[in-house]
Amino acid sequence: MSDPLPRLSPLLEAVLGVGTDLELRATLQRIVDSAAELTGARCAALGTRDPGQDGLAEIRTADAESPPPGLLSVPIPVHGEAFGDLHLADKRCGAPFTAEDEQLLHVLAAQAGIAIGNARLYEAARQRERWIEGAAAVTTALLTGEAATDALMTVAERARLLADAAAGVILQPTPAGGMEIVTASTYDDPGDIVGTAIEPGSPVLEQLLGGEPVFVEDSATDPRMTTRVRHRFGPSMMLPLRAEDRLIGTLALPRRRGDRPYTPVERLLAVQFASQAALALVLADAQHRRARLAVYEDRDRIARDLHDLVIQRLFATGLMLESTRRRCPDDDVHATLGRAVEELRSTVQEVRTAIFALQQPPADAPTSFRGRVLKETAGAAALLGFKPATRFTGPVENRVPDQVADQLLTALRRALATASRRPDVSRIEVSVDATATLPDGRDAVRLTVYDDGRSDGEDGTTTVWQSPL
Repeated sequence: MSDPLPRLSPLLEAVLGVGTDLELRATLQRIVDSAAELTGARCAALGTRDPGQDGLAEIRTADAESPPPGLLSVPIPVHGEAFGDLHLADKRCGAPFTAEDEQLLHVLAAQAGIAIGNARLYEAARQRERWIEGAAAVTTALLTGEAATDALMTVAERARLLADAAAGVILQPTPAGGMEIVTASTYDDPGDIVGTAIEPGSPVLEQLLGGEPVFVEDSATDPRMTTRVRHRFGPSMMLPLRAEDRLIGTLALPRRRGDRPYTPVERLLAVQFASQAALALVLADAQHRRARLAVYEDRDRIARDLHDLVIQRLFATGLMLESTRRRCPDDDVHATLGRAVEELRSTVQEVRTAIFALQQPPADAPTSFRGRVLKETAGAAALLGFKPATRFTGPVENRVPDQVADQLLTALRRALATASRRPDVSRIEVSVDATATLPDGRDAVRLTVYDDGRSDGEDGTTTVWQSPL
């Protein structure tokens, strides 16, 4: 008994098969293979009219490396526009292509146009989804409190992955009026990419500083590109990171030489991503500034409390003890009260030093001499397990020049390192006196570092360093 369902014709099978895949490259390959099978051609190829639109130049059958002349060609329309052409050559039976072959090819081309349109829509939707997810991930990462450098790297790396680029690069304006690469994410070692500058006067610089996107077909040959690393790259996008009328910088996404150019869809999505990333950077910066302001206000409040309450009470207690010491006839008690008064004075000085440290911007490298000294003692505290006591005498900020300050800090580091290695050390005292004088009468600054560790059988070591001012 014969099959009750009629067998589908080869053309119908080909038409149905063309529309079964939504991935564009796979759809084009199926069209080429179906055309060769329907017409009996040994060689079939599909060439696109605009390779930049979809990033595909030509699709061939396996044995169509060098098709002979005498091609049968049929255009493929997609939404009323010419997408490309389907070429056939070298019919297996040796006969020429017939009118029926051409008619079959036209039918297949029409159906292929519909399938290509659907595949384009699907691919655009997938790309849009990936870029939206990437922008959301960047926003989430930036708003968790990353440092500025880490935030720029997050943007560069995520954009590189989304764009399938060889590198993700962030450029920022320089004081001289150019732009400089400050962050680079690459598959390999970025090498000397970071620090590369676009000098003032470059043809592309006006567009970048104006916040305009720049699209380059080949970085190595485009006359607008003037950087020393341009020869490494081919197609590139340079996108403004601009938000709230503020230009943060430029996101560059170069591909390797010979890689496919960026499609219009990829360019549009990348521009939108850069805009979203710039807004996230601005929001993250504002969030970071608010957090820092809250820290400043809290530290300022603590400093005021220490100054207005603690120091005043310590000072009043010291006056009481000093008054009692003067009225006390007992020498031992008199001496004890004297030591207590000196200890209170020392404590007041340490509290004042702590107040100064609280008034320094947190997490920033101190720029004042006093702040640099406190930074060194704080670093030693992490190793010692306790914080060295620090005292300043005289106008250290005004009297100690930079060169002398650098030498003193070197001596301080050496003294702290030596003291930390002594056994049983439990107290270190650092004193910086800007009112000292040398034996010849010259003004000087003197650094004294005392520790109570054991050395050569003695308890306690004092190291003194001084320099003329």
